[in-house]
Amino acid sequence: MSSIKLRDVSVQFRDGTFGLESIDIDVNPEEFVALIGPSGSGKTTMLRTIAGFVQPTSGSVHIGGNDMTHVLPENRRMGMVFQQHAVWPHMTVAKNVGYPLARRGEKKASISSRVDRVLALVGLDGFGSRKPASLSGGQRQRVALARAIVADPAVLLLDEALSALDEPLRDALRRELVALTRREGLTTVHVTHDRAEAMSIADRIVVLDNGQIQQVAPPAELLKTPATADVARFIADATVLSGTVRHGRVECTDLDYSWSLSAVRAVDSVVEGDSVDIAITPDTISIGPAHHPDYTFAEITSVLYQVSSYSVTAKTPAGMSFRTSMDYSKPEIGETIGLAFENPFVYRAG
Repeated sequence: MSSIKLRDVSVQFRDGTFGLESIDIDVNPEEFVALIGPSGSGKTTMLRTIAGFVQPTSGSVHIGGNDMTHVLPENRRMGMVFQQHAVWPHMTVAKNVGYPLARRGEKKASISSRVDRVLALVGLDGFGSRKPASLSGGQRQRVALARAIVADPAVLLLDEALSALDEPLRDALRRELVALTRREGLTTVHVTHDRAEAMSIADRIVVLDNGQIQQVAPPAELLKTPATADVARFIADATVLSGTVRHGRVECTDLDYSWSLSAVRAVDSVVEGDSVDIAITPDTISIGPAHHPDYTFAEITSVLYQVSSYSVTAKTPAGMSFRTSMDYSKPEIGETIGLAFENPFVYRAG
């Protein structure tokens, strides 16, 4: 069981830009942590810094209580699985999986027994003599996973490891991965661009943007209380609008709409005169008649079926788009509806 500690870690590139800036985080032993954020937010840079492929400009990386900041990747006792499974086509499955053990000079009998064990763990019992060309994409990814854990790593690092797989195979392997990491007691850090995947498998989620941590929280807390308007936008598909606090109300300057301070979720303390960001999430939007005076007029611009409801995007005449859901008969693009906004998140601007 190993923890991961990053202390004031920054990575500055040659052009002066920061891939990571003042990162502080603890990953607990046996915890499954997902790194998410927009493209270029620093997810992969952070993972590669933990792995040792990127040297921090400042700060330190500790694994299992040991300072690994300047230790070579191969000496960090880490297993890593990438988006492209990268199994060697000329080797059998068993030789692919056993390669890390053979490389460090372990005896053939020991390698064979450990390879058999991990192949059984990843659902490939009896596949040892087969060549990768005879396997499906999901099976080859299982081979890569088996190779990553065969040498009893202290930490498992996953870099978009499931994104190349098709559903429902991806969902099945996702479930197996969570069960495997729990069973083997692995501390796991998983980079993914898939928000739903992060929500479904992680104990905690790290939201990154511009090389900085925006929030670290369990999935339910992240949805319940996004720390910033940008997190609300990225995690919960919020529409973020500008506003001002006046006479005990939050007045939206982008809409003809206002709320009493008691009717909003003020994440930051706000006072009279403050400029604020208002994050309106899909679950806080009610739908009513298009021309009712209590509703904001909008036109449906997109419709997606989501099993128990329809996800719709509706645009106001002023050009602001809102995401919400409708659980009755299929709405049509071009249909007009009314929108009411209740209990938005409010943040101090700037």
